[in-house]
Amino acid sequence: MRRNSIFLMVWLWSVVILWGCNGAIASPISAERVTEITQQWENSVHALADVNCSTCHQESQTKTLVVRPNQESCQSCHQQQVDTFLLGKHGIRTAEGLSPLTPKMAHLPMKASAQEQFMGCNTCHDVHQPDTFKASVDSCLQCHDDTHSLNYGDSKHGSLFAASVRLPRPSPDLVTCATCHLPRTVNENTNSVFVNHNNTYTLLPRDRMVKDVCMNCHGLEYSYNSIFDDQLIEGNFHHPPQQDLDTLKLVRALEEKRTASDSE
Repeated sequence: MRRNSIFLMVWLWSVVILWGCNGAIASPISAERVTEITQQWENSVHALADVNCSTCHQESQTKTLVVRPNQESCQSCHQQQVDTFLLGKHGIRTAEGLSPLTPKMAHLPMKASAQEQFMGCNTCHDVHQPDTFKASVDSCLQCHDDTHSLNYGDSKHGSLFAASVRLPRPSPDLVTCATCHLPRTVNENTNSVFVNHNNTYTLLPRDRMVKDVCMNCHGLEYSYNSIFDDQLIEGNFHHPPQQDLDTLKLVRALEEKRTASDSE
């Protein structure tokens, strides 16, 4: 790791010199910032996987410097995540060749401090120190200012998350913003987890949220009675569902009738 850190420092300083000479940015990054980036990288999962500066900041074919890497750099390792990100509301403008989405364009209330933030991989993930704990809740709340999002902290899901022991990544038993809006798929053959980064995939129809998310923990009736209660959604599921859908009553009645008929 020590050898890798020295290599990283040298590589970063070469970038600083190139930026200063080529005038690609107004002023080169400071020595303090180089040290900070190095320390962040040393303790990251990227360092453990031997992913260093040149992995993202160097074009694979021409070996030229990439000053500001975008999703194309991430795609070289995270193909499925980037592909699904580009299908969702966060990334569809980029996929269509338009300027990236900003919170200023959103219909939902967004924080004033985030209005001009471009949506990309590094909006939610710190590129020098990837942290899925931060990305699972805090990254969402740095932009979203709507009632549903703000009520997460007071919900049962939010309370359990706040009380959890911090791990390299959130436990599968926790329910975060990402749990519902970026659902996970476990590949039992490879024992790997794929996170669908299409943030609108489970929104409509609501039944999809029930099937892909809610029923991983809750029963069918509890899930349907919750997901079709608009006020409960606004409160971010801060209490159990109070309604009993007529559709479910009809299903129960039909099942009771079928069972009685089979027993005759």
